[in-house]
Amino acid sequence: MIIEHLGLSSISGSLVVLDNVLNASFEEMVELRLEDGSKRIGRIVQIDGQRVVIQVFEGTKGLSLVNTKTVLTGEPMKIALSREILGRIFNGVGTPIDGLGNIYPTARRNVNGSPINPVSREYPRNFIQTGISSIDCLTTLIRGQKLPIFSGSGMKHNELAVQIVRQAKIAGATDENFAVVFAAMGVKHDVADYFKRSFEEAGVLERVVMFLNLSDDPIIERIITPRCALTAAEYLAFTHNMHILVVMTDMTSYAEACREFSSSKGEIPGRKGYPGYLYSDLASLYERAGMIKGCSGSVTQLPILTMPNDDITHPVPDLTGYITEGQIVLDRQLDGVGVYPPVGILPSLSRLMKDGIGEGFTREDHSPLANQLFASYAKVQDARALASVIGEEELSAVDKKYIEFGKLFENRFLSQSPTESRSIEQTLDLGWELLSTLPKEELDRVDEKLLEQYYKPTNA
Repeated sequence: MIIEHLGLSSISGSLVVLDNVLNASFEEMVELRLEDGSKRIGRIVQIDGQRVVIQVFEGTKGLSLVNTKTVLTGEPMKIALSREILGRIFNGVGTPIDGLGNIYPTARRNVNGSPINPVSREYPRNFIQTGISSIDCLTTLIRGQKLPIFSGSGMKHNELAVQIVRQAKIAGATDENFAVVFAAMGVKHDVADYFKRSFEEAGVLERVVMFLNLSDDPIIERIITPRCALTAAEYLAFTHNMHILVVMTDMTSYAEACREFSSSKGEIPGRKGYPGYLYSDLASLYERAGMIKGCSGSVTQLPILTMPNDDITHPVPDLTGYITEGQIVLDRQLDGVGVYPPVGILPSLSRLMKDGIGEGFTREDHSPLANQLFASYAKVQDARALASVIGEEELSAVDKKYIEFGKLFENRFLSQSPTESRSIEQTLDLGWELLSTLPKEELDRVDEKLLEQYYKPTNA
């Protein structure tokens, strides 16, 4: 039996309060019917006895306390899904906005997803090639992993996201079983247009599912957007056995929407005003990455977040780092001197990298080469610090070699064109070429057999 509630108890911002509601469920969807016949959707976000608080997606402007009719649907929010979603553009709640009509669904799934039984999880293996040397060699993205990118305001994380979507591929996967789900939260109109235009021009839009939440859209939609994107990813991965890379930007905008939403409900704030449950909320998103035994599909996450004031100890990057398996940190100093992508090597890491590289995955020399590049670049920083005190001309011959290696490493290895896609073989060969500019005795992270094979000193 459908019960229609007439009138509202109170309206506060995007929240409305309804009294004398029986058998309501948390996160149940409701339909609000206005006097002019139009309809709005909302979600129950708080229950106190027979009093419920409803978050209205389209806002509360024009709602009447007396004549608004409210109907509880008895269901959580669901999204319509089929293989037709590939190549389509949706708003933050899964409604098509590309002018190509509605989706004819073969399934409707709860956007909150279903938790994966830890026993049924399969350990992530095999790497995803992004075509970007600094990521593929030194902070390798593994299929089924969650690896965030920590950026700063004004840095080129949007360009990096587009390049990864355009170039990403898995060894052994074809275009038919590899796709990208792209979710943008709180982006400006020009940024949304940039994403759409870039994917169209690169010819990859047909294997991309886009969810766009703009900066002037309701915050409740921003909270739903990553859940819709991950639900679509899980459907394609575990129903159609596809390998899905989920790129979500900007998770800081999502967290700020959670903070605003929590404040509107009158909840006690935690660190920097964020809700105390932000950790578990972010975990409910990030932990939807992975692989399941008996299913050939996978969900890999690459969330992007901007660190306020470049502060890596800010709650959003701090909590994200606890949940995820490493991070790729963009360096403002490298960005300032024109290095793209400005990946800061030393604070970046991929905790699952060791299990998806080497013989059978990339090349047998990948792991020792990456270790040696890390160690050598760390010595570059020491040499630069010493040069800032005593002057570069007073450095030893070895330190001068490291200074030269650092320049080559940043200008040739880290830096590449936004349209350049390097194979893993090209990346590894370039790494050896740069290491060959250092004295052989300085390469203490590589065994003699690999040195004989790959070390080719130059006379320059």
